[in-house]
Amino acid sequence: MHEAARENTEAIRALSILGAFFFAVAAIGYILSASWHGDIPRDGTSLVVGRDFLNFWMYGRAAPTADPGRFYDAVEYNRALEAMLGANYPGQNWSYPPGIFFLAAPLGQFGYLTALVLWTLLGATIFFAVARRHIADNRLLVALMLSPAAVFCIISGQSSLVTAAMLMTIFAWLDRRPVAAGLLIGLLTLKPQLGVLFPVMLIASARWRVFASATVTALVIAGATALVFGPQVWIEFATKGLAANNLVLADPERIATPFYPTVFMNLRGIDLPYSAAMAMQLCVSAAAVGIVAWTFRVRRDGNPSMLMALFLACSVAAVPYMLSYDTVALTVATLLLLGAGSLDGAGRRFVQLVYWLPLIQMICGNWHIPGPALITPAFAIYALTRLRASPSAARDFNAMSITAR
Repeated sequence: MHEAARENTEAIRALSILGAFFFAVAAIGYILSASWHGDIPRDGTSLVVGRDFLNFWMYGRAAPTADPGRFYDAVEYNRALEAMLGANYPGQNWSYPPGIFFLAAPLGQFGYLTALVLWTLLGATIFFAVARRHIADNRLLVALMLSPAAVFCIISGQSSLVTAAMLMTIFAWLDRRPVAAGLLIGLLTLKPQLGVLFPVMLIASARWRVFASATVTALVIAGATALVFGPQVWIEFATKGLAANNLVLADPERIATPFYPTVFMNLRGIDLPYSAAMAMQLCVSAAAVGIVAWTFRVRRDGNPSMLMALFLACSVAAVPYMLSYDTVALTVATLLLLGAGSLDGAGRRFVQLVYWLPLIQMICGNWHIPGPALITPAFAIYALTRLRASPSAARDFNAMSITAR
């Protein structure tokens, strides 16, 4: 027992030190390689600083116009970007459902850099505040805040810090505040790939109040969007936006493979045909659905942090369109398990692999080497075996908060 505690302490210390080193190298490299001239500066890859936030900001700028859904047409959207940023700007597309207009509209009233700073501070503050409620061990908190997933999220101007905070809160509230938990799940429909397994989990665990609350919230968002912005935005999203998203998956030049730790993208990276890669992805997706359904039906009272980690690992494995920065919540869950001393040697190795997954995927993806996508399904299987062996535990996720040592 003493040996296991020592190994946990060493693993936590290593992650906090190496995480800080990675953050310093990434921050210095990014800042020095960027061009900070002009109203919208560019990073070293010629993308604007904040990268994906550009799309979010454009949702906000489009929200008060007469035809806000027009930019789901990728041709028209990229024409507007070229008018603002100059010719030959890398192609972009709108991937969010129309409900995002409500969230983006206030930021669209600011200049790009001001909006980006506000968005980054908001996300980091919310994430830190929620994480601090569950992780009081400062070494783990440092490792989390400086993790590759969090760093890539900041660089990309993405929403993953906010959604990770939402996911942590959802699992804390599933049984204590089911209506509020359902409301948060409904809000996750603004980034639907993160919540695709929630219906499976809620039905399997018979959490009907959460399910009802989530359904009502999603329907209210959809109805309010159609009422405020017109039903045409949903038509544009369904007919043009979804098709544009699929172009990323079908890209013959495999440009996006370094950023997607999914089975589909790993296989596309080695030139496997779209249909064969998707067939393999569907097999993994079916397995993820089965694992979540069985676990939350039979072991819903198991270790709450292990349940959350299993669910999030399956969520990453289940869809072809999942980016590396979307693993922030899974990073939180695995670090909670490490800090609680809930893992054996294999579990500690999995925590390290999950922690470095965004960096592993970037390196392997650039060289079109498959394999990183197997980390999350392998961890899900590991978590399943642990839950099967130890089915009984307190249900409250808050009980698994990690105290300082």
